[in-house]
Amino acid sequence: MLSRSSFTSLVVGVFAVYVAHTCWVMYGIVYTRPCPAAAEDGAAGGCVWPYLARRPKLQLSVYTTTRSSIGAESNIDLVLNVEDFDIESKFERTVNVSVPKKTRNNGTLYAFVFLHHAGILPWHDGKQVHIVSPLTTYMVPKPEEINLLTGESATQQIEAEKQTNALDEPISHWRSRLTLNVMVEDFVFDGSSLPADVHRYMKMVQLGKTVHYLPILFIDQLSNRVKDLMVINRSTTELPLTVSYDKISLGKLRFWIHMQDAVYSLQQFGFSEKDADEVKGIFVDTNLYFLALTFFVAAFHLLFDFLAFKNDISFWKKKRSMIGMSTKAVLWRCFSTVVIFLFLLDEQTSLLVLIPAGVGAVIELWKVKKALKMTIRWQGLRPKFQFGAYNESEKKTEEYDAQAMKYLSYLLYPLCIGGAGYSLLNVKYKSWYSWLINSFVNGVYAFGFLFMLPQLFVNYKMKSVAHLPWKAFTYKAFNTFIDDIFAFIITMPTSHRLACFRDDVVFLVYLYQRWLYPVDKSRVNEYGESYEEKSKKKAHRE
Repeated sequence: MLSRSSFTSLVVGVFAVYVAHTCWVMYGIVYTRPCPAAAEDGAAGGCVWPYLARRPKLQLSVYTTTRSSIGAESNIDLVLNVEDFDIESKFERTVNVSVPKKTRNNGTLYAFVFLHHAGILPWHDGKQVHIVSPLTTYMVPKPEEINLLTGESATQQIEAEKQTNALDEPISHWRSRLTLNVMVEDFVFDGSSLPADVHRYMKMVQLGKTVHYLPILFIDQLSNRVKDLMVINRSTTELPLTVSYDKISLGKLRFWIHMQDAVYSLQQFGFSEKDADEVKGIFVDTNLYFLALTFFVAAFHLLFDFLAFKNDISFWKKKRSMIGMSTKAVLWRCFSTVVIFLFLLDEQTSLLVLIPAGVGAVIELWKVKKALKMTIRWQGLRPKFQFGAYNESEKKTEEYDAQAMKYLSYLLYPLCIGGAGYSLLNVKYKSWYSWLINSFVNGVYAFGFLFMLPQLFVNYKMKSVAHLPWKAFTYKAFNTFIDDIFAFIITMPTSHRLACFRDDVVFLVYLYQRWLYPVDKSRVNEYGESYEEKSKKKAHRE
């Protein structure tokens, strides 16, 4: 059996290997080895040369059609034509796109983007390149929010329900952005070791004795965000489409291809469009340097999460006494964690936030069982709960705990009730359940730190903090500061974002108490034992 210290060392070692391997993989993505023979012989065989090095005059054309493939110019609409297209100059243009009847009836509309020689139609140009992207996607529309007392906006909801598509069925949504890129580097590839990610976007032509690859055209699917989607109504005949273009380097192109494949894989594993959109936001809304920092921050967050859960479970698994521990604080932490999990679930928050919150809720429920010394016995299909008795020292702690809660209730309950009443009158919700969960969670976020006061009060009365799980606290503190960074990166409710900064204050108060009350070796520790008792046991064995 591995000891706890060796197991932790093993986990940290695996984590270090994982980070090093990921860095090596990322280096292999952004760095591509050029053709070695290109520097020696300009016409060397085995090298694939860029066609753009010839500086041809190019034209960009964007067509729309309801068909996923086209062989001629029939049944297509030209929505954008850029003559004398300059691959070095970025632009952004908004055009109105005609929406066919088939698309309005929950169909699909495709965009065909052609890069071809100026003055020649795309299907007459043997050296044209094109790429296809759907301009529509299917999603379940967001439920209408109404004022629960006045019923405001209920008429709009009734009209929406009259549509043939129910609210729980996916319908066509319009992608209002189309982001284009062209790889502009005059990079010479080694024909014997072409990168597989870029190879599928390459089209080769033979020009004399050398092989050239035509311009690499790429559509940035990561820029298609859920917030930019528009519901396609049957009465809609035209919709706006913003077409933007910017050049891209080879390293960034390969990185972006891998990220798009990763997001697609998430959806194949059952992640919803919204979950995938949260991952897109991390890549699109940040630059590459900040993205690298985000990766390392996320990796350390995962490590500290694991170590905090491990030490927290180990602490409570061995705990035999509740001396110095506020039972009310444990109960409140459990209640608040479950409420936050239900709130995040109701808000359809990203799984990146939801899964850790769910794991934390399960652990808090188990800690309540330990704190109340609860045992569950089954009598057939009916459970029977039994609670253990407290000793004199634990009863003294409970007195301090009850005293703190008495003073706290005078402030907390009016604030929570007042906040719930205000939101009922002034804020719109999807349902009564949504209002109830939001009221609970607003109380947790706004005043939840007040429920840490009973534990602080118990520490003050006992003049000790030796009974607290400091290892788990330390790991959670690191994660708290990491959460401050994630609060600006991952999309989450504003109240959840503010709660991250609230936890910083709570931990600083605990640190102050640890400094104020140095460890007394005659007091019991978190396992119900004292240092002096351990010394006596060892002397007796000898």
